Amino acid sequence: MNSKQVVICSFLYCITFFAQAQSFDSDSIHRQLEIIHKMPLDTAQVSQLRNMGHDLMEHDSLLSKQLLEEALTKSLTIKELNAITSSYRMMGIWYSFFNNTDKALEYYRLSLKSANSNNNQYLIAGANLNIGNIKYWKGEYDSCIHFYIRAAEIFENPKTLKDKTITERQLDLRKSDLYSNISTVFNTLKNLNKADEYIDKSIAIAKKYTSAAAVSTLARYMQIKADNYSENGQTEKALRIRLQFLSQMENGVDLKTFLQGAYQSIAQEYFSLKKIDSSKLFAQKSLQVASTIKSPSDIANANWQLGRIAIAENQYPAADKYMEAAKDYYLNTDDPTEQRSYFDVMRELKFAEGKYKEAYVYYEKFHALNDSLLISEKATEFSEREARYQTEKKDTQLKLQQTIIRQKSILNYILIGGAVTLLIISSLLIRNYKNKQELQQRRIAELETEKQLTATEDVLKGEEKERTRLARDLHDGLGGMLSGIKYSLNAMKGNLVMTPENHQAFERSMDMLDSSIREMRRVAHNMMPEALVKFGLDTALKDFCNDINQSGTLHINYQSIGLENIEVEQTTSITIYRIVQELVNNTMKHAAAKSAIVQVSKTDNAISITVEDDGKGFNTLVLEGTKGIGWSNIQSRVEYLKGKLDVQSAPGKGTSVHIELNV
Repeated sequence: MNSKQVVICSFLYCITFFAQAQSFDSDSIHRQLEIIHKMPLDTAQVSQLRNMGHDLMEHDSLLSKQLLEEALTKSLTIKELNAITSSYRMMGIWYSFFNNTDKALEYYRLSLKSANSNNNQYLIAGANLNIGNIKYWKGEYDSCIHFYIRAAEIFENPKTLKDKTITERQLDLRKSDLYSNISTVFNTLKNLNKADEYIDKSIAIAKKYTSAAAVSTLARYMQIKADNYSENGQTEKALRIRLQFLSQMENGVDLKTFLQGAYQSIAQEYFSLKKIDSSKLFAQKSLQVASTIKSPSDIANANWQLGRIAIAENQYPAADKYMEAAKDYYLNTDDPTEQRSYFDVMRELKFAEGKYKEAYVYYEKFHALNDSLLISEKATEFSEREARYQTEKKDTQLKLQQTIIRQKSILNYILIGGAVTLLIISSLLIRNYKNKQELQQRRIAELETEKQLTATEDVLKGEEKERTRLARDLHDGLGGMLSGIKYSLNAMKGNLVMTPENHQAFERSMDMLDSSIREMRRVAHNMMPEALVKFGLDTALKDFCNDINQSGTLHINYQSIGLENIEVEQTTSITIYRIVQELVNNTMKHAAAKSAIVQVSKTDNAISITVEDDGKGFNTLVLEGTKGIGWSNIQSRVEYLKGKLDVQSAPGKGTSVHIELNV
């Protein structure tokens, strides 16, 4: 009895050939859930819940179901049809995984209904494929091919890739899984030529990619290829392929279900070759993995194989134990082929134990489920429908080719006419003239932009030169003068006899003079900070934030990334410094904030600036009509450095300004 290999396709947009392993320890899961539940209720949160529920399916079934149910409830709350469709389908996948096919089919149908209401072709294809899988497991092969063909029509339609949310890699993965499923159905129906044709398509697609996940996918497809060899009587060749790709299955990402199937098939093939010890080893591995993923069908299949091995070893009590463990599943399965295999082994066991009456009962049950004719009829129906699909596709292509030929003939007749030729030439000349005009307009626009940038650069440089001159004049001129006055007054103080009242007034004047000197130095420093010129941008920004922290006006947490030992061109450094300075000043003036974060990071040829505060926030729409000089200066400097500016704020929620600059 071959292990069923039809894929449970989740069709999550984030799952590709480049899937990565997840950490499933309880602390990691708890941390991830805390992050997800702090997210706002939107499609992003629903998607995260759905993804985590999917990833935990093999590791914590109860938590997995709880997360998927939460995702479904929230998707219905926000009424987003694509999220609802995906959540219904993921619930179906959970029930499929744990062999509740009726419940799975119920959710898949809800998923298909939702996808149809939104006319999302990609999700419609996914739901059809999932329903086809259920029909296969129930042995309804005629219905199975109907749903598979509907999925194929969408996946193979070139228009599907026009949906910008779908990449060629994602579509390749879906098509390859669909082809492998069709191959498995043909294998079940003993049409091995067709089975090979479709699995070879899957293998060809998987070989286009080189990621670790793609290698695991290829190994999975090679197991299906081995199934075809095994069904064709080439047991040793099938076994060689399975063992060749087994390590990729064992080291692959989330492949426990398929690994269990590989172990099961290897055990059966060793058994066919009379290598009982090897068969027993892999059957035990199969049972171990099946127990880990808690799959009733896989546990039953592994016990069934161990029961056969025990009979071959004349260990009848052990065989009874294994077959008893598998009994409930086989007596309740919808698949007559599986029941037939179970009755066959039970007949053999009871006969070996000398219980001939019981053996005869199982013999009758075995023959009552003689499915050779049934499979033959279903194989014919399945093959005929698949052939009709291929014929219809070829007919469509032929009609398209005939239409193209007719159009070319008509065009040739039209081109014979001189008038039409002249019209075409005139049209080309007009189009050429328009293209030249468009190119000229674009060039003019580029020159205007360049001119504006040059003017902005000149203004900024002139402004900084003037700031530097004023800062120097203040520091060297007025600063020196005030310091001289202070020195003179200190000298006079020792030579004057003053009343206590005059002495107190004199000291007050000296304090005011000290404050004036400090204020003058602060103004000069803001106009052109010495740290920026001497030590660079990072140190200057750090000093600026420290000065504000010391003043007690605002608490600033300054963070720099990648600025250590990096030289930034002086004009650029000054421009960035002014941007941060203006943003922080705006925070102190308008935000009523207690704390703020200033983060400046450099990566490759870009510098990122983020200034966030916990202030009162504002409606960002007011920025569109603002005429404030400070905000205009920020925008001009960002445009000068060809950067991007993004402001996120709302009343009562603080403000975040993010700037990306190309340097």
